[in-house]
Amino acid sequence: MNVLIWARVSSREQREGYSIDAQLRANRERAQKNGWTIVREFSVAESAKRGAERIAFNQMIDWVKANAKRENLRAILSHKLDRVCRNMRDAVRMQELEDKYGVSLAFVENQFGPGPAGALSFNVMAAVAQYYSDNLRTEVLKGIDERAKQGWQHSRAPFGYVNVKEDRDEPIQPHPESSKAVMRLFELYSSGRHTFESVGQTLADEGFVFRPSAPKFHRTAVSYILNNRFYIGEIRRGSNYYQGRHQPLIDRPMFQLCQDILSGKNRRATPQVNMPLSGGLFTCQHCGAFITGERIKRKLKGGGVRPHDYYRCANNYPDDDHPTVRWRGDDLEDAIVADLAKFKMPDDEVAAWFRVSLQSAFTDITDLQRNQRVAQAKRRSELTAMNDRLLNAFLAGAIDEATFNAKQAALRDELALLEASLAQVATAEPADVRIALAVFEFSQKIPKIWRGSKMLEKRRILETVSLNRRLGDVSLELEKRKPFDELAKRLEIQLSRGDRI
Repeated sequence: MNVLIWARVSSREQREGYSIDAQLRANRERAQKNGWTIVREFSVAESAKRGAERIAFNQMIDWVKANAKRENLRAILSHKLDRVCRNMRDAVRMQELEDKYGVSLAFVENQFGPGPAGALSFNVMAAVAQYYSDNLRTEVLKGIDERAKQGWQHSRAPFGYVNVKEDRDEPIQPHPESSKAVMRLFELYSSGRHTFESVGQTLADEGFVFRPSAPKFHRTAVSYILNNRFYIGEIRRGSNYYQGRHQPLIDRPMFQLCQDILSGKNRRATPQVNMPLSGGLFTCQHCGAFITGERIKRKLKGGGVRPHDYYRCANNYPDDDHPTVRWRGDDLEDAIVADLAKFKMPDDEVAAWFRVSLQSAFTDITDLQRNQRVAQAKRRSELTAMNDRLLNAFLAGAIDEATFNAKQAALRDELALLEASLAQVATAEPADVRIALAVFEFSQKIPKIWRGSKMLEKRRILETVSLNRRLGDVSLELEKRKPFDELAKRLEIQLSRGDRI
């Protein structure tokens, strides 16, 4: 009798030491003992690839249908029933092979007699196999759900992270390189000046690689990353999101800004010609949407037209309590210049005094840092000497082991803190004071520089001195960068008799 051999091992069985080779050997021995001729063998290990078992099973069924008559095939030989039939659907397909092609099932371990009794036994065993498969699936899903509720991803970590099996406390950690690519991607797209294609091209130009086989970030990859809440510390399981225990790469405000751009709430920011303050440079103080520009041309009575620039909130679907945010271009420029003028000192005498004070401050800082290093180095020598004396006292039997260990631990801890403190003591360089003075001189001339600058230069000035720029219906808010935030506060001038500051 000609037979076909089918062998399958599950992932769990492989972990427990079972192998395809052992199963094939048992099938071959059974065929040899019964005098059967093996015409072909099919085998698959479930862990080889997701879905591989079903693909191989379907290939086996198709081959039997196409070759049963030509090969005079009479049976499919397997180790036991659950190797072939994992559910009742598989059992029905096997029954169809016997009814239509005369190919029955044979097993090394399970034996089913002829007639109704044998058919009943077969069906019961098939039902048990399906119950086992369904129950195993339920338990696996239950475990995955529980892991998600505990804050851990059950599958492979997304791009930007790496699985660390050796670390049970933090099995998913930021990848040292690809995590930087993710953060840069969000930063680029949140500016509102990029499409998926331009984000991918910019990342490629900056040397970021998606994967070796596909170095450039294609549209699908960019979209997947921008929409993945895993990067803000959340884990998705079905329709539910759970707070993850992994380290987020992106903060929520930036993520939400990208979502607004993706959904169209914020228009993609592209600076408009001759309108330097458009293109996402400002956001609405009330809803966070970008401020866009529009140019209106009004006809003059004597002929011709006069253009008028306006800047307004780009949110086309504002809430009922959202005020009208719309500024004339000239008014916004005047408000910006007035805000930048806060950097300027009241008069030349105060400015000169500030320059001298700034240089003196750097000298004082240098002296302080030097004194700190000297004092800390002295204390380090003292601690080292104390540790040596402690060890000598212990070796001489003057103190017991418990006292020695306690005091040595205290000295070791203090020495570690001292070493860390020494490493953090900065050193003021001569170039630092020159940079500080250059920043100060720039701050005193910003309004004049602004008035004489072109579009891109004006944008660069605002981006240099401020982090966020918000427009309300009647107010302008520039959140200054350091050290401009301190300069904007200026000095508190108190005149007593007119001769002291």
